[in-house]
Amino acid sequence: MSMMLLALALMAGNPPAETVIGRWRTETRGGVVDIQRCGASICGRLVSSDKLRRDPTLKDGNNRDAAQRDRPLRGLLMLSGFSRDGEVWSGGRIYNADDGKTYGAKLTPIGRDQLKVRGCVFVPLCKTQTWTRIP
Repeated sequence: MSMMLLALALMAGNPPAETVIGRWRTETRGGVVDIQRCGASICGRLVSSDKLRRDPTLKDGNNRDAAQRDRPLRGLLMLSGFSRDGEVWSGGRIYNADDGKTYGAKLTPIGRDQLKVRGCVFVPLCKTQTWTRIP
């Protein structure tokens, strides 16, 4: 195989896990999450959503911890605690502001512009969304 064909084959393979870094549109509620490096891990903060566009002062009113219910939703840490596992980021947590609960999560890049986000109460009770990169 020539060097050019080898390079093309490598580029067509699975993308590196760093492709999770960036801004992503969620499948529901017009959410936008900004994923960045946080030390050896990655984390994601809520940037915007349909509800936040209508009321930028929304609070985390559904949080199970009453002491946390007054914190703003904008900028809220939604993704945390992930470890790189090959091409996947696993072992993390995802916070759902709609029900105020935190779930185990895994992030899997699909190409450069899609991200499979799986949250689980426990396996097999999981929900998966595909998020799209915002250029």
